[in-house]
Amino acid sequence: MVFIGLGSMVGGPWAPQIALPASQCFAERMSLDRSGATHPNEPHGAGMASKLNWLRAGVLGANDGIVSVAAIVVGVAGATSVVAPILTAGIAGLVGGAISMALGEYVSVSSQRDSQHALIAKERVELAEMPDEELSELAAIYESKGLSPRTAMTVAEELTAHDALSAHLEAELGINEADVVSPWQAAGTSALAFFIGAMLPLLAILLPPESIRVPVTFAAVLVALAITGATGARIGGSHWLRPTLRVVIGGAIALAATFLIGTLLGTTGVV
Repeated sequence: MVFIGLGSMVGGPWAPQIALPASQCFAERMSLDRSGATHPNEPHGAGMASKLNWLRAGVLGANDGIVSVAAIVVGVAGATSVVAPILTAGIAGLVGGAISMALGEYVSVSSQRDSQHALIAKERVELAEMPDEELSELAAIYESKGLSPRTAMTVAEELTAHDALSAHLEAELGINEADVVSPWQAAGTSALAFFIGAMLPLLAILLPPESIRVPVTFAAVLVALAITGATGARIGGSHWLRPTLRVVIGGAIALAATFLIGTLLGTTGVV
């Protein structure tokens, strides 16, 4: 028997201490962790990590779209005030960047998915052919995390009885079958995020009058980068200031560099 204190969960700090079997304590703790009952403001539950990863990927894709296309159109605007080449370069950067993001994400996620499926198939075969060895292995994993040998075996037996494959995948390999990502979904999400981000500098450079189009684009891009930087920091659980400054400063450097190069090329008659 071990004691689990319920004071932090119900009834305040003076709630009674209730004795429960060790395996039940472990199961209760797992249930509370997954439901988020102890920390309602923190992400819990199956699939939450995957959702956060999707949000981070979306923010990064939007950042790429903002900076890449902004650097292109500002550079061309530094060389010429004619709208046609600015529009052509911007659309080419938008389409090419979105396709590149989609292809890169598809290849990356496909490789990861193939590897995960191979590991899942291997684990399924091992469970079918040598269940006793796999049970001992699972118990050893929990024992290495601090449980007593007896409790570790009890936990391993109960989890194996509930869902042996999921228990072994999560404990041994850190894989959750529900979180295995579709390559097509990843590719589409990355392309869409890039496209949305890229539309901002393209519109910002085309809509204002010629005399203020570059300053307006600079301002719009830096504000957008500040928003996405703060959002990414919020999703990651870190303070917003330093990540936001990094993104904004990096974007400002990229825009200033391409505008300077475009201006030099335009004034020297190269373009």
